[in-house]
Amino acid sequence: MESIKLKINDYLENYFRKEVSYNQHLYDAMAYSINLGGKRIRPILMLLTYSIYNDNYEKIMPIAAAIEMIHTYSLIHDDLPCMDDDDIRRGKPTNHKVFGESMAVLAGDALLNEAMNIMFDFCINNDKSSLRACRMISQAAGAEGMIGGQVVDILSEGKSISNEELLYMHNKKTGELIRAAVLAGAVIGGASKEEETLFDKFGEKLGLAFQIKDDILDITSSKEVLGKTVNSDINNNKTNFISMYGLEKCNELCENLTKECIDMLNKISEDTTDLKEITKFLLRREL
Repeated sequence: MESIKLKINDYLENYFRKEVSYNQHLYDAMAYSINLGGKRIRPILMLLTYSIYNDNYEKIMPIAAAIEMIHTYSLIHDDLPCMDDDDIRRGKPTNHKVFGESMAVLAGDALLNEAMNIMFDFCINNDKSSLRACRMISQAAGAEGMIGGQVVDILSEGKSISNEELLYMHNKKTGELIRAAVLAGAVIGGASKEEETLFDKFGEKLGLAFQIKDDILDITSSKEVLGKTVNSDINNNKTNFISMYGLEKCNELCENLTKECIDMLNKISEDTTDLKEITKFLLRREL
């Protein structure tokens, strides 16, 4: 997992070492956020799932990098004053604090569009499974996916929401891109239809467990450890899993969802050891 993360970082760092023109400042802003670090969970999940069926995961590194670009664009926009108004991300000043609000908006826009360009290029040079996988990623990032969840997040500020709305919000805002990363890796890797269905369910449950763990860490960890503002949902008067269920129940939900994820992977005929390890790691993580 660590070696894959380093290769993802190398790819992203090299990608933005370009000679450009009057738009250099934009590339500087894009590179700033993409290279701040982070867990790289989404691309790692994609590469590990693909690796269950193939041993040449570097072939799909461009799509894995594109997923990270989509994720990073969403963080840049989330941090803006009109959204969550955060000053710190991954222990560093947020993009708009360094480059200004206008450039931060454009950097996020450019990262999303660059991700689409990368996926188009990959699809042109590969088979139909790549087209299916990239469409899944694109849909997961759109109005019926991540952005749809963000809409509910914004509209829920200052009021209580139902359990159904909470699940919808986090299944979309956080879970969809995680699910798509897993499923895209399976599709390009050559999984059977039956195993695609299992990976789909695995990704959905893993995404939900990931978000619940985030809510737990938001109140149990510190700004120094997380590298971002803590108690953000409380400060913005938002409903989350902690306010809905309490800390003890959320820990239990995380444990149960992780077990369900492992059970799903046990039904896959191939070796899923690495995916099981990252699933357990995400439960134990402290940031």
